[in-house]
Amino acid sequence: MRLSLIRRALFPAVAATLLLASSPALAAPPPPFRDPSLPLATRIDDLLSRLTADEKISLLHQYEPAIPRLGIGVFKTGTEALHGVAWSTDYDNKGAVVKADGTVFPQAIGLATTWNPALVKQVGAAVGQEARGFNVRNPTLWGLNLWAPVVNLLRDPRWGRNEEGYSEDPHLTGELATAYGRGMQGDDPRYLQAAPTLKHFLAYNNEVNRDTSNSSVPPKILHDYDEQAFKIPLQAGAANAVMPSYNLVNGRPNHVSPDLDGALRKWAPQDIAVVSDAGAPSNLVNSEKYYATKAEGDAAAIKAGLDSFTDNDTDGSITTAAVKEALSKGLLTMADVENADRHLLSLRFRLGEFDPPGRNPYAKITPAVINSPEHQALARKTADEQIVLLRNNGNALPLNPAKNKKIAVVGPLSNTLYEDWYAGAMQYKVTPVQGIKERLGSAGTVASSEGVDRIALKDLSTGKYLTAPATTGKVTAGGTVAGTAESFDVYDWGAGKNTLRAAANGKFLSYSGGALVNDVDQPAGWYVQQQLKLDAQPDGSYVLEYAGNEVNEPWFGPNKFAVVGADGVLTISAPDAAHATKFGRDVLTSGVGSAVAAAKDADTAVVVVGSMPFINGREANDRTSTELAPAQRALIEAVQKANPHTVVVVENSYPTTGWDTLSVPGILWTSHAGQETGHAVADVLFGDKDPSGRLTQTWYASDAGLPGILDYDIAKTGMTYQYYRGKPLFPFGYGLSYTSFRYDGVRVSQSGGKVQVSVDVTNTGARTGSDVVQLYSSARQSRVQQPVKQLRDFSKLTLAPKETRTVRFDVPVADLAFWDVTRGKSVVESGVYDFSVGRNATDVAGSRPAYVAGERIPARDLTHTTQAENFDAYQGTTLTDTAKVAGTSVAATAGSWLAFKDVALGGPQKFTASVSKAEAGTTKITVRLDSPSGRVLGTVPVPSTGDRYAYATATAALAKASGRHDVYLTFDGPVNLATFSLR
Repeated sequence: MRLSLIRRALFPAVAATLLLASSPALAAPPPPFRDPSLPLATRIDDLLSRLTADEKISLLHQYEPAIPRLGIGVFKTGTEALHGVAWSTDYDNKGAVVKADGTVFPQAIGLATTWNPALVKQVGAAVGQEARGFNVRNPTLWGLNLWAPVVNLLRDPRWGRNEEGYSEDPHLTGELATAYGRGMQGDDPRYLQAAPTLKHFLAYNNEVNRDTSNSSVPPKILHDYDEQAFKIPLQAGAANAVMPSYNLVNGRPNHVSPDLDGALRKWAPQDIAVVSDAGAPSNLVNSEKYYATKAEGDAAAIKAGLDSFTDNDTDGSITTAAVKEALSKGLLTMADVENADRHLLSLRFRLGEFDPPGRNPYAKITPAVINSPEHQALARKTADEQIVLLRNNGNALPLNPAKNKKIAVVGPLSNTLYEDWYAGAMQYKVTPVQGIKERLGSAGTVASSEGVDRIALKDLSTGKYLTAPATTGKVTAGGTVAGTAESFDVYDWGAGKNTLRAAANGKFLSYSGGALVNDVDQPAGWYVQQQLKLDAQPDGSYVLEYAGNEVNEPWFGPNKFAVVGADGVLTISAPDAAHATKFGRDVLTSGVGSAVAAAKDADTAVVVVGSMPFINGREANDRTSTELAPAQRALIEAVQKANPHTVVVVENSYPTTGWDTLSVPGILWTSHAGQETGHAVADVLFGDKDPSGRLTQTWYASDAGLPGILDYDIAKTGMTYQYYRGKPLFPFGYGLSYTSFRYDGVRVSQSGGKVQVSVDVTNTGARTGSDVVQLYSSARQSRVQQPVKQLRDFSKLTLAPKETRTVRFDVPVADLAFWDVTRGKSVVESGVYDFSVGRNATDVAGSRPAYVAGERIPARDLTHTTQAENFDAYQGTTLTDTAKVAGTSVAATAGSWLAFKDVALGGPQKFTASVSKAEAGTTKITVRLDSPSGRVLGTVPVPSTGDRYAYATATAALAKASGRHDVYLTFDGPVNLATFSLR
């Protein structure tokens, strides 16, 4: 170990002791902030009192610098730990990304499909332990504030970051996030093993223009859906920090949302820190242009509740300069800075940083825990439990090893494992081929093929083939025959995206300095520069098009097509296909042919298909389709034709369409499940483990019916199982078992403010198996549009053959509350609720009603000032910010309308509205009854107010009306409406 590493590894308290030992004040007691017997607030106050103004400001950056005179070391917010410690940025190397070599567990979506909070907590605990182990290795590089879990709800399967989340349901997401967070924190009442951070607050489900897009979310959806995933783990004390998201919600960037210092901290029983996403503070000025200067933006963020600025990589000087400018201009006070510091220091104290050695039990953890045998076993157990059996016609599965001694394992993911953006570096990889070989042992044989074409590309103008060097280097056109150096394996990932692997050295081709080089083991990187397209031309030739993520960036330039130069070097240097080099595509080995040859004489063929995590959607890139790649589909069909006993393993991290038109009898789904994927696939294929995973998203039949990805109102679009009324391909909660279960005797009662539901579950099959018993509720009648059904609880249980067990659920009546827009609060509505128990959202075994005594929502009273955002229905409007600090308005356009239903009218005489209009001209707001074209009560003209934030009062006389009516406001042009009344 280098001397600098040894120095960094010393605990700050030890450094302080050494300083004291060399001074005359050897006998002086430690300062109060180092006295663990004092209250936390007292210790924080003492430490703050010892800091200079510059030191206080310096703590606001992600990399809080060392304060040597107090024996305080560097502290960093943010080590990625989504499904294992993944990576961190190196303070000593200009923020370079360093990947961890710890245990790689299944992706977050895979952790969720276990439906097993106890198991997820064990995984969280292992991750927290390994974080401590890494921190001992290098405390400057590996911080203990972990950026996980991601709790954004998976409302749209096209979201590129689907793999990072848990579920489309807030209750399930909240329970799993609570389990993972508690595991990372540890169970000590005083100290934190690690400090989890919930990502990303709020309503963030698109990567398209994510830093400037506005998620327009009506209050009911915002409160009842999006917020719940954060509220549940925060209320449980299972998170110590929250990260805002890049996007805007209702017109305001989340990094200056008043909820940061409001709702979030009200929900949490203990202090939490709020840490920015990378570069987001600068976005306030640059891409979002919400503030004119960084001083204004940083000041607004701090006042809103942001504590830590992940900005400008390791350079904290830009943030500190902006904060100092804000202080000098009166935009901030030092009290604001100290308030942020308190939240950050609270985190550091609870991690034990300032306590004497021996007090913190987690300080005893050593690097020996990293990828330990125990954690490897846990990774396998978790990978086993997350597998979902999607189809099992004719009991195609499990495979009997006595009858299936000759297995063909084919497909592009059959003998490889891919890491994703938030995965660590796997120290070993058990692929499906390896797992099945190990399971069969010497008693069986495994034939394998990736099922991809091996091709050669011939420059048709010269007759020379593209050639890759045996070591990393540029691709040239020089070969006269198609040998190994001229051979490339073509992988189809759908949407026209391919990757080419050079047979010469087994590396994928990458764009580098304008040329293509064979230099990487797997596609990866922020800009995935291994993406290529082989575009067929009308004359039968092909051109090679570069399709990396950066091609649409304004700085990339017009050239995307490959040209063979006079020197023979292949460069991306043509703007279109007409100016590109034309190639002949010679198939040297047919991927389908190779797979069919392996499969036709096998007892069973296993086709492993799926996604490439860096290509089929990830951070910064949404999916354009959820269809299975065409070449993969063709491979399945060909192999099944050759061998009817074919089963498919789908390895991806999002719902995939097209399975209803494939007749393959057996289908297993797995996430990219980490280092033990192959063992888990074999465990379930051969029935050593029952497939106990259940889907946590609705799998729709096709992309065709999906709304725009930026439409966040799931009630209006009918998205997720809560509001979807069509027939899904596979419903939320779905998953088959190798045994069968019967549900009997659903019973419902009420006591002590809870609805109690019980059901008897029997394993009616001949095998031990696991099932997830799911409890849903639905309101028979309501004043508002309620979910079709809503998950209230679940229980995973394992039963022996013929075993019966009673499952009991207690649902607090308070959990049935929803957001009442008429009064701006959560209410439990009186009425009959149906409580259904089943195996998924559509397979209900039994349902029983219960009358719940709550309250009746009265008729709307519009005589009071009413927030326009609290409408019941709308058309053509969006939600926007009333002011930069707080407030939400409705942004209307020509032809749009708002509806306020069941209004008690008593002869109103005047319509009064708070409005703004930046555009020139006049917009008319018309008050109508019962429909957008109904009776007119009055019209108010709204002239330009000069600025969207300049609100004025507009009034109009109204015709008299009485009784109960729906009131509609219609608009013939652009205007922002904050509030209104009818008096």
